[in-house]
Amino acid sequence: MFNFIKRRRIENEILGINERNLAYVYPKNPRIHFPLADNKVLCKKQLHKAQIACPETYGVIERIGDITAIWATVNHQQKLAIKPANGSGGGGIMILKKDDDGDWVSGGKKKSEQQIFTHLARIIMGMYSLGSSDQVLIEQCIEPHPFFQEIFPIGVPDFRVILLHDQPVMSMLRMPTNKSDGKANLHQGGLGIGIDMQKGCLQKAYDGERYFDVHPDNHCPILNKQIPQWSAILQLARQTSEAFPLQYLGVDIVLDKNAGPMVLEINVRPGLGIQLANQKGLKPILKNIKI
Repeated sequence: MFNFIKRRRIENEILGINERNLAYVYPKNPRIHFPLADNKVLCKKQLHKAQIACPETYGVIERIGDITAIWATVNHQQKLAIKPANGSGGGGIMILKKDDDGDWVSGGKKKSEQQIFTHLARIIMGMYSLGSSDQVLIEQCIEPHPFFQEIFPIGVPDFRVILLHDQPVMSMLRMPTNKSDGKANLHQGGLGIGIDMQKGCLQKAYDGERYFDVHPDNHCPILNKQIPQWSAILQLARQTSEAFPLQYLGVDIVLDKNAGPMVLEINVRPGLGIQLANQKGLKPILKNIKI
């Protein structure tokens, strides 16, 4: 009976897509500023302008004819992250690292320069951005904090923090799995792990169907693990929110081994799965936020 009542209470508190859009996304965020969130290149420019910690931008490719010249300026790096400027859900992202022979490797497989150029061209032609032409963002590759190795040693996890009027209201850790192929995105098979905002510790992990106290692939403990630099992560989320002309947004933050918390990107329409990860709804929390 208790579980039934709790489940019904949570259901009544869940924020749906229509209510999110009509009550928060559109009234709080002028549409003219949407590209600052939707376009990763414009987002990075805004982050750099505000001196917000974020991965270094190595290069931006706008035209297929520029691929060879710009690649020559970044090819000396040992690690690279390649992203579509207008991509979503992790589509089109390629992480490149050089092996002992100096060859590029992605996903455990060697990549020839021609294969890399083909991928860059596909991004520019819009294969990962709903068919419209796009830009390529080439940036610093994150080295995850050792904390994440204690849970799952593959991929780059990130923290999603939702804010209203510069106040953090809910957060989760997005953790890769074997199914997600190293990516943290929930719809690609990543885990959503709830976070106790006050204590800065992890709660249960959710895979879209079930809840776990441990990582389902390797059974490493998750529940109640203390997050390193949690106060700094929240402070960075607040600073980012203050630097953008958006009042309701999601900020994605990575915890780098050497540089600490850095902003990966922002979202003007942050997904609502964070509520399932935290086993509570956003509606009462958002309504209690005072301007």
